[in-house]
Amino acid sequence: MHTVLTRGNATVAYTLSVLACLTFCCFISTVFLDYRVPSNINTGKILVKNVPDYGASREKHDLSFITFDLETNLSTLFNWNAKQLFLFLTAEYRTNNNHLNEVVLWDKIILRGENTALDFKNINTKYYFWDDGNGLRSNKNITLYLSWNIIPNAGLLPTVKSIGSHVFGFPSEYAAAPI
Repeated sequence: MHTVLTRGNATVAYTLSVLACLTFCCFISTVFLDYRVPSNINTGKILVKNVPDYGASREKHDLSFITFDLETNLSTLFNWNAKQLFLFLTAEYRTNNNHLNEVVLWDKIILRGENTALDFKNINTKYYFWDDGNGLRSNKNITLYLSWNIIPNAGLLPTVKSIGSHVFGFPSEYAAAPI
Protein backbone atom coordinates (compact mmCIF):
# COMPACT_ATOMS: atom_id res chain seq x y z
CA MET A 1 0.00 0.00 0.00
CA HIS A 2 2.50 2.70 1.20
CA THR A 3 6.22 2.35 0.84
CA VAL A 4 8.65 2.50 3.75
CA LEU A 5 9.82 5.96 2.63
CA THR A 6 6.25 7.32 2.61
CA ARG A 7 5.59 5.97 6.11
CA GLY A 8 8.93 7.32 7.36
CA ASN A 9 8.19 10.72 5.85
CA ALA A 10 4.78 10.85 7.55
CA THR A 11 6.28 9.84 10.90
CA VAL A 12 9.08 12.43 10.73
CA ALA A 13 6.69 15.19 9.58
CA TYR A 14 4.25 14.43 12.42
CA THR A 15 7.08 14.31 14.98
CA LEU A 16 8.48 17.65 13.82
CA SER A 17 5.02 19.21 13.94
CA VAL A 18 4.55 18.05 17.54
CA LEU A 19 8.02 19.33 18.52
CA ALA A 20 7.33 22.71 16.88
CA CYS A 21 4.05 22.95 18.81
CA LEU A 22 5.79 22.10 22.11
CA THR A 23 8.56 24.64 21.40
CA PHE A 24 5.93 27.32 20.76
CA CYS A 25 4.20 26.41 24.05
CA CYS A 26 7.56 26.74 25.82
CA PHE A 27 8.03 30.17 24.27
CA ILE A 28 4.51 31.45 24.98
CA SER A 29 4.63 30.33 28.64
CA THR A 30 7.45 32.78 29.48
CA VAL A 31 7.26 35.60 26.92
CA PHE A 32 4.90 37.79 28.97
CA LEU A 33 6.78 37.58 32.28
CA ASP A 34 8.22 40.77 33.79
CA TYR A 35 12.00 40.30 33.92
CA ARG A 36 12.85 43.57 35.69
CA VAL A 37 14.46 43.41 39.14
CA PRO A 38 15.92 46.20 41.29
CA SER A 39 19.64 46.87 41.38
CA ASN A 40 21.76 49.13 43.53
CA ILE A 41 24.75 50.74 41.78
CA ASN A 42 27.23 53.19 43.32
CA THR A 43 30.54 54.64 42.18
CA GLY A 44 33.78 54.80 44.12
CA LYS A 45 36.92 56.22 42.55
CA ILE A 46 36.23 58.54 39.60
CA LEU A 47 39.13 59.84 37.49
CA VAL A 48 39.31 61.34 34.01
CA LYS A 49 42.49 61.78 31.97
CA ASN A 50 43.19 63.37 28.61
CA VAL A 51 45.41 60.90 26.75
CA PRO A 52 46.40 60.32 23.11
CA ASP A 53 44.38 57.71 21.22
CA TYR A 54 47.07 55.66 19.49
CA GLY A 55 44.52 53.36 17.86
CA ALA A 56 43.09 55.85 15.39
CA SER A 57 44.85 59.19 15.50
CA ARG A 58 47.25 61.03 17.74
CA GLU A 59 44.50 63.36 19.02
CA LYS A 60 43.88 63.48 22.74
CA HIS A 61 40.60 62.10 24.02
CA ASP A 62 39.08 61.69 27.46
CA LEU A 63 39.63 58.37 29.21
CA SER A 64 37.89 57.65 32.49
CA PHE A 65 38.64 55.20 35.27
CA ILE A 66 35.89 54.37 37.73
CA THR A 67 35.22 51.75 40.35
CA PHE A 68 31.69 50.70 41.20
CA ASP A 69 29.60 48.73 43.67
CA LEU A 70 26.80 46.49 42.42
CA GLU A 71 24.14 44.74 44.46
CA THR A 72 21.22 42.78 42.99
CA ASN A 73 19.45 39.44 43.21
CA LEU A 74 18.69 37.86 39.83
CA SER A 75 17.23 34.56 41.06
CA THR A 76 13.71 35.42 39.83
CA LEU A 77 14.98 35.67 36.25
CA PHE A 78 15.73 31.98 36.02
CA ASN A 79 12.73 29.91 35.06
CA TRP A 80 12.57 26.63 33.21
CA ASN A 81 13.06 28.41 29.85
CA ALA A 82 16.19 30.40 30.82
CA LYS A 83 19.61 28.87 30.16
CA GLN A 84 21.85 31.78 31.13
CA LEU A 85 22.05 35.54 31.66
CA PHE A 86 24.39 37.99 29.98
CA LEU A 87 24.75 41.02 32.29
CA PHE A 88 26.27 44.31 31.23
CA LEU A 89 26.80 47.67 32.95
CA THR A 90 26.31 50.64 30.66
CA ALA A 91 27.21 54.31 31.05
CA GLU A 92 24.93 56.72 29.22
CA TYR A 93 25.74 60.40 28.80
CA ARG A 94 25.32 63.40 26.54
CA THR A 95 28.01 65.64 25.00
CA ASN A 96 28.06 68.62 22.69
CA ASN A 97 29.11 66.41 19.77
CA ASN A 98 26.69 63.52 20.38
CA HIS A 99 23.14 63.53 21.63
CA LEU A 100 23.45 60.04 23.12
CA ASN A 101 26.59 58.13 24.11
CA GLU A 102 26.41 54.60 25.49
CA VAL A 103 29.50 52.73 26.66
CA VAL A 104 29.54 49.18 28.04
CA LEU A 105 31.91 49.16 31.00
CA TRP A 106 31.53 45.67 32.45
CA ASP A 107 29.85 42.35 31.65
CA LYS A 108 29.33 38.91 33.16
CA ILE A 109 27.71 35.62 32.14
CA ILE A 110 25.68 33.77 34.77
CA LEU A 111 24.76 30.17 33.98
CA ARG A 112 21.82 28.28 35.43
CA GLY A 113 22.73 27.00 38.89
CA GLU A 114 25.36 29.65 39.61
CA ASN A 115 25.07 32.24 42.36
CA THR A 116 22.56 34.90 41.28
CA ALA A 117 22.85 37.16 44.33
CA LEU A 118 25.51 39.67 43.29
CA ASP A 119 27.21 41.87 45.87
CA PHE A 120 30.33 43.37 44.30
CA LYS A 121 32.32 46.09 46.04
CA ASN A 122 34.95 48.37 44.52
CA ILE A 123 35.03 46.62 41.12
CA ASN A 124 37.11 48.04 38.27
CA THR A 125 35.53 48.36 34.87
CA LYS A 126 36.33 45.58 32.42
CA TYR A 127 36.44 47.84 29.36
CA TYR A 128 37.92 51.29 28.77
CA PHE A 129 35.64 54.29 29.19
CA TRP A 130 36.77 56.33 26.16
CA ASP A 131 35.00 59.38 24.81
CA ASP A 132 35.49 60.27 21.15
CA GLY A 133 36.40 63.81 22.14
CA ASN A 134 36.68 65.74 25.37
CA GLY A 135 33.17 65.27 26.69
CA LEU A 136 33.85 63.54 30.02
CA ARG A 137 35.62 66.25 32.03
CA SER A 138 33.06 68.27 34.06
CA ASN A 139 30.19 66.17 32.69
CA LYS A 140 27.76 65.89 35.62
CA ASN A 141 25.10 63.72 33.99
CA ILE A 142 26.57 60.21 33.59
CA THR A 143 24.03 57.46 34.25
CA LEU A 144 25.04 53.88 35.06
CA TYR A 145 22.49 51.14 34.64
CA LEU A 146 22.53 47.35 34.64
CA SER A 147 20.97 45.43 31.76
CA TRP A 148 20.80 41.79 30.77
CA ASN A 149 19.93 39.41 27.99
CA ILE A 150 18.08 36.27 28.98
CA ILE A 151 19.24 33.40 26.79
CA PRO A 152 16.20 31.09 26.52
CA ASN A 153 15.77 27.48 25.47
CA ALA A 154 13.14 28.66 23.00
CA GLY A 155 11.86 32.12 22.13
CA LEU A 156 12.97 35.71 22.01
CA LEU A 157 16.24 37.10 23.35
CA PRO A 158 15.03 40.05 25.44
CA THR A 159 17.24 42.92 26.58
CA VAL A 160 15.99 44.18 29.94
CA LYS A 161 17.09 47.19 32.02
CA SER A 162 17.08 46.87 35.77
CA ILE A 163 14.98 49.01 38.07
CA GLY A 164 17.33 51.62 39.42
CA SER A 165 20.33 53.49 38.09
CA HIS A 166 23.11 55.69 39.41
CA VAL A 167 23.88 59.24 38.26
CA PHE A 168 27.31 60.74 38.92
CA GLY A 169 29.60 63.44 37.57
CA PHE A 170 33.21 63.61 36.49
CA PRO A 171 35.68 66.02 38.11
CA SER A 172 36.40 69.35 36.45
CA GLU A 173 40.17 68.72 36.37
CA TYR A 174 42.12 66.00 34.62
CA ALA A 175 44.00 63.54 36.83
CA ALA A 176 47.75 64.05 36.62
CA ALA A 177 48.99 61.12 38.69
CA PRO A 178 49.45 57.70 37.07
CA ILE A 179 46.60 55.29 37.63
